[in-house]
Amino acid sequence: MTGDTYSHSASDTPASPRQTPGGWHAPSAFGALDARLAIPGSKSLTNRELLIAALADAPGTLHAPLHSEDSDRMVEALTALGVQIERVPSESPFGPDLRVTPPARLRGDVTVDCGQAGTVMRFVAAAAGLATGDVTLTAHPSALHRPMGALITALRDLGIDIDDEGRWGLPFQVRGHGHVRGGEVVIDASASSQFVSGLLMAAPRFDTGLHLIHSGERLPSLPHIDMTVESLSRRGIHVERPTSREWIVPPGTPRGKDVPIEPDLSNAAPFLAAAMIAGGSVAVTGWPSRSTQPGALLTDLLSGLGGRVSRRGGALTVTAGRAGIHGVSLDLSAASELTPTIVGLAAFADAPTTITGVGHIRAHETDRIAALVGNLRDLGGDAEELPDGLRVHPRPLHGGVWRAHHDHRMATTGALIGLAVPGVVVDDIGTTAKTLPQFTELWDRMLSGQITRSGDADA
Repeated sequence: MTGDTYSHSASDTPASPRQTPGGWHAPSAFGALDARLAIPGSKSLTNRELLIAALADAPGTLHAPLHSEDSDRMVEALTALGVQIERVPSESPFGPDLRVTPPARLRGDVTVDCGQAGTVMRFVAAAAGLATGDVTLTAHPSALHRPMGALITALRDLGIDIDDEGRWGLPFQVRGHGHVRGGEVVIDASASSQFVSGLLMAAPRFDTGLHLIHSGERLPSLPHIDMTVESLSRRGIHVERPTSREWIVPPGTPRGKDVPIEPDLSNAAPFLAAAMIAGGSVAVTGWPSRSTQPGALLTDLLSGLGGRVSRRGGALTVTAGRAGIHGVSLDLSAASELTPTIVGLAAFADAPTTITGVGHIRAHETDRIAALVGNLRDLGGDAEELPDGLRVHPRPLHGGVWRAHHDHRMATTGALIGLAVPGVVVDDIGTTAKTLPQFTELWDRMLSGQITRSGDADA
């Protein structure tokens, strides 16, 4: 079925979560939960599959993709570069499928506004050298600080002409010549695994492919790189891994293909964690049996924190454990985006929790480590920053303002804490529209399934 050519409008993305004067008053739980929810598609998968589809040899369709601010930014960027993207009717409750028709060549002489989307700025920058003309990349003022210098250096080493006026960051201009030489490049991707993913996805279209070597001490969010490699493999591009720090991508063209998008498992995290704070159970449907999403690690993480985790009928269910939430020590380098949710749980644990391996999240939408510590202290909590993470010492909390800092995951953590602490006000719940525009609707739906402490259905 033919759909409409994509053009952004208010109806393309679900309405932003409601915002009341003075902030959003996080609802408290009055009873144990009994909820079963579907979560929209993965932002990470949606934006990867959009970019690879734009460089493919034929049209392809993304089934059940995410429709959010970040995915809209990717669609708008690719449309500006000459990619045709159509909305196709879908059975998904979260919006239409997306039909992607790649152009013969990406066009230039355009400006791409990346908004706050790190995937857009890192992924499009690598592909922009293939355009036939200049591509200017910019972003929302709150995102101009995000690391880009190592990627700019790597792109120049691969033969891409970039004018950044000495900023080593956004905004900058890629002077596209219709092709990229490619070859071997060494990059320190310690600041973001998106540097690696962006290079890998554009690499098949480079003249000589790519031999990428990571030179830093650690590489965060390895599951996201595995996700990129798997997405390429689905389209016939097989990436070699001579060592854990090297990737070799042969030249070629990805195949056009129809691809289903998994639910966003990281966006499911606060809902599953809610059961451990409020009591009862929360189930998320459509949970994949295997996934490269970092959120797939939630099964082990929440179990280690004291939750009871089970799988049945394609759903993942988390039930509050009888012994409550446990304090733990965790290296979250593989799933750093889960840090805010884990901190929300740690605030109610039976012992301190130490999280390491996440120093790079200081350069996300905000300095997440400082923001989490500051917000907990503002509510009477006790937390401290560490060189590579943070430590939470549980103590009674009181109501107050929880600052989102333009960060969707900070906002959802405020909602999580508000379940057990009356009077928590998230100053900007609307920022959740970045990856989950339906957040408050789903949160209300989860709470509507509460049961009383005695176990009787709530009237």
